[in-house]
Parts: sequence; C-alpha cells; structure tokens
Amino acid sequence: MHYPVTTLGPGRRVGIWFQGCSIRCPGCISVDTWRAKPAETTVEQLVRSISQWLTECDGITISGGEPFDQPSALHALLVALATFDKDVLVFTGYSAEYALQIMHGWDGGLIDALVSDPFEQHTSQTKPLRGSDNQRLNLLTERGAARFASFERLLTPADRQLDLLIDNDGTAWLAGIPRPGDLQVLQAWLFAEGHRATTTELPHTAP
Repeated sequence: MHYPVTTLGPGRRVGIWFQGCSIRCPGCISVDTWRAKPAETTVEQLVRSISQWLTECDGITISGGEPFDQPSALHALLVALATFDKDVLVFTGYSAEYALQIMHGWDGGLIDALVSDPFEQHTSQTKPLRGSDNQRLNLLTERGAARFASFERLLTPADRQLDLLIDNDGTAWLAGIPRPGDLQVLQAWLFAEGHRATTTELPHTAP
C-alpha cells in the first residue's frame, strides 16, 4: 500500500495492491505481483495500518496482482473500507461480466468504478486509466459516475505522469500507467548514468 497516489484516479488516493495473479497478461508491468504468497496480513491489520491515510485521502484504488483472485479477502476489505465513505476504484484483468458475477450477493455500492479486461500489449493506448484501449471503465454507482466520468476521454500529457514512491529500505516504486516500453527506456537511461536498476515489466514481444 502507498499514499498519496495521484495517477490512478482523481485526487490523492490510497493505493492497495493485491499479491498473486492467474491472468498474467503478456507485457505486464507488475510481474512481481504474479506469484501468490501465503497471507502476509489480515484485512483488519491492513485497515488499521492505513487508517490515518483513509481519513484524509480523496479516494481508494485497489489493483494487483489480481484482486478478484482473492474474492473473500477483497469483499472483506471493501466492507471495511466502506466505513470511511471514500470512492473506490478497482482494477481487474477479468471481464466486467465475470467480476460482477463474483460480486453477486455483495452489498451494493462497495465498488464505484471498475477498470476491467486484460491488458493487450499490441492494442493502442489512448484512454486514461487503461493500459490498452480494449479495457473498459465501468461506472457502477452514482458516485462513480460523478468521480470518474471525466476519464472517458482521450489521454492528455498530464495523464502520462507517474508517482515516485520510495519505501523505507530505499526501494523506488512507480505508480501509474506508463506507455508500453517506458520502463525499459527508464532502465536504459539509468544504466547509461551509471546506476543499477531492475524493473518489474515483462519485455514486450513483437506482434
């Protein structure tokens, strides 16, 4: 988790990333999140550790990995987050139809907006919040429509920004949605300047 994240939805947001992904899209920028691990925390511990952020943030973004690969944990987290009355955006590589099927029986309004469908590395990228244009922004609530309808447009230069987040051990993280190949360009530039650098991006393959 990180705060503030400003590139994955409107305002200053709490970002929460799930570990483990069964979809594993070619060209993924977050290969480090693919491997499932034994549970490292509970929902209660997670919410308690970020509660100060949750009281001051503008919204919450949940990504991964694949959140819907852990539906029970996702549901429990969403129920706990609902008490903070913030908009919630969730990213999934599954179709919206499949995600909504998983959500059947959940209380309404837990997710305000859902970016769905797998990343396609050879599909154009011209829309905000999406790595490829096949992905859909699904507005599930009135609040979701009010907060996210403005993202149904073409990308602007401001949308190309990334957040730089640094952990206590000095590890640097970039949050946001880069263009395909951007991280490889950054890595090459850092090498040229004499730095060691690794990224979590899966190299792109030729179409």
